[in-house]
Amino acid sequence: MFRARFRERVRTVSGGEVAGILVAVFWAILVSFLAVALARLAQTLKATTKLVADVTDQAVPLLADASAAVRSAQTQIDRVDAIASDVQEVTSNASALSTTVASTFGGPLVKVAAFGYGVRRAIGGRKENVPAKEPRRTVIVGRTVPAARKRSNRGKKD
Repeated sequence: MFRARFRERVRTVSGGEVAGILVAVFWAILVSFLAVALARLAQTLKATTKLVADVTDQAVPLLADASAAVRSAQTQIDRVDAIASDVQEVTSNASALSTTVASTFGGPLVKVAAFGYGVRRAIGGRKENVPAKEPRRTVIVGRTVPAARKRSNRGKKD
């Protein structure tokens, strides 16, 4: 009798039902993994949002400081530009003054120097008993190089 009741209660499971149970378990596992992944993604998005807010809070004062520094640099560049133009003007004035002085005093000074050289040469001329100096020669590894030639006074204007 016990066996008869047991047989009545035992029921066989078909292949479709087994497949349905497997699919339900698979979907339950898949949904669990997706829930965990979404929870981690939500945490990452919260951390990213906080990081962006912190960076924004720090970047705004830095941008203001950078803007002030750029304005200050522009002011300094304008000052340097004004100084450079003044220096250029002074340089051109000094060049003009130098040209004027050279043209005014240069010619007479050259003439005085030439006259002094001629007087010195005339006073210190050669003595009759002293032989003329031999031209100086330079020795280069077994060779003798002749001394520099004297300049001639041809073609010079007084």
